[in-house]
Amino acid sequence: MLQNNEYDVIIIGGSYAGLSAAMALGRSLRNTLIIDAGDPCNRQTPYSHNFLTQDGRKPAEIAATAREQVAAYDTVHFCDGFVKSARRSGKRIEVSTSDERSFSARRIILATGVKDIMPAIPGFEACWGISAIHCPYCHGYEFKGESTAILANGAKALHLSQLVLNLTRRLTLLTNGPADFDEEAQKRLSEQGIKVVDSPISEITHENGHIQSLRFEDGSALAMQALYAALPFEQSSNIWQDLGCTLTESGHLQVDAFYKTSAEDVYACGDNAFGMRSVAHAVYSGNLVGAAVNMSLTAE
Repeated sequence: MLQNNEYDVIIIGGSYAGLSAAMALGRSLRNTLIIDAGDPCNRQTPYSHNFLTQDGRKPAEIAATAREQVAAYDTVHFCDGFVKSARRSGKRIEVSTSDERSFSARRIILATGVKDIMPAIPGFEACWGISAIHCPYCHGYEFKGESTAILANGAKALHLSQLVLNLTRRLTLLTNGPADFDEEAQKRLSEQGIKVVDSPISEITHENGHIQSLRFEDGSALAMQALYAALPFEQSSNIWQDLGCTLTESGHLQVDAFYKTSAEDVYACGDNAFGMRSVAHAVYSGNLVGAAVNMSLTAE
């Protein structure tokens, strides 16, 4: 039970990055509150990989273990909810939740993650995180040697195809419309045996999120086991606007070497501030931002 509404630090977002930051702060005896809505972006992903000591575990299990370990520090508190607004009040920052509760802190850590913008392709969303995937390091090994497609165009498609080609030679590029490759890129793709399909995708057929085939507007179809997609994204929460933070050209929160945003006393970690989206990187960035926030409080 929450005993008060004033804290040293409020962490908005209680997934891997937020929990990692909270552990660093809890071990430094900082009175810390985690506010979390319980809706992680990898909720459909069956297993987490490429995370030492946790390889092959279910993401929810990793998060549950992390929360249990963080909760062992009596200076760390939890609030289930969604932060709807924030404002500066003197030397503190006040936040309000959707159920009309208010809390304040000397420092804020944004660990709110990002929201993927799904393409309007029937079947895609049901497969996202299962067989429609974003990262060859997180998921590629499980689909090695399988018939694989990449939904991307231009420079993104070229970059991702080179990574995936190391995992499977049964590779097709789907540009979902006119291809954007110069002659040199086209020659390179041809030499590597990467087929390019520019007909828009009309549907993904699947079984419980496992892709069976891709169907196209020209009436053709391809049997497929995996689909990489370079999706656009947006910030999961707009609290950064209330606090006066700025975004980079890529849409991430702008942070300095110590994970501080452009807003005074506001820090960020995890997917909302970095392009490397993985559980391992989220934990790493959270640990460092926790240390940076503790150092700033110590200096103050």
